[in-house]
Amino acid sequence: MIKRLDILSLVFIFLSGLMLLFIIAPLLGMFLTTTPVSIFETAKEAEVQKSIWLTISTSIAATLLFSVAAIPLAYVLARKRFPLRKIIMGIINIPVIIPHSAAGIALLGVISRDTLMGKTAESLGFSFVNKPAGIIVAMAFVSIPYLINAAIDGFSAVPERLEKVALTLGATKARVFFSISLPLAWRNILTGLIMMWGRGLSEFGAVIIIAYHPMITPVMIFERFNSYGLEYTKPVTVLFICICLLIFIAMNLISKKRRNAEIREYK
Repeated sequence: MIKRLDILSLVFIFLSGLMLLFIIAPLLGMFLTTTPVSIFETAKEAEVQKSIWLTISTSIAATLLFSVAAIPLAYVLARKRFPLRKIIMGIINIPVIIPHSAAGIALLGVISRDTLMGKTAESLGFSFVNKPAGIIVAMAFVSIPYLINAAIDGFSAVPERLEKVALTLGATKARVFFSISLPLAWRNILTGLIMMWGRGLSEFGAVIIIAYHPMITPVMIFERFNSYGLEYTKPVTVLFICICLLIFIAMNLISKKRRNAEIREYK
């Protein structure tokens, strides 16, 4: 029995190592074959700086703007049981499974200039096609399921009896939500926000259909690869990955500090 367990452990370790190698090897190879000088020179390009800033700002905007409606929807789905709930859950996850170029085409059919939404936007002084607003919509469409699903898990883990007790003591539903439900589900929601931001940050297929220009960094990488080849593309790719990793690490550190503060307060 012990030998069988040892063999099984070795097999699992071997397979785990292969999986980690599969993830790390391409990234490590790209970093090792890209010189610091080329990365520094790429970082000085105004076009690259503008593209990276546009990518980060639109992904953050998409996350914050659409979370205003996504979090309440997640609460309703976590607390209510109604006939169409499973259908709605399936609809929410559609952007995850459809090709993102198809998602871009579908969105374009709703927000192009000759549609009702497009005309309404233009009457308000902005448009979606080849504009940051279109990039935000595309990013949000493909990434919103990550936030909703994480928030549903968070709200589902909050004991309903706590909310009911607060209601019987005279608290309003709004106060119960903002003082009990939301704080207790916040860890899951924060994870969902980070996942949504990260997914929007890396979006390519839907964005390129709606807004080839102005260029977000994934589109710029694609264009440089098609025009100049792999070597010219590597520096901007490495630079973008480094910036994304730094932001991601910072978000996780903030989340960890908040979690530790909550634990100390609870004790």
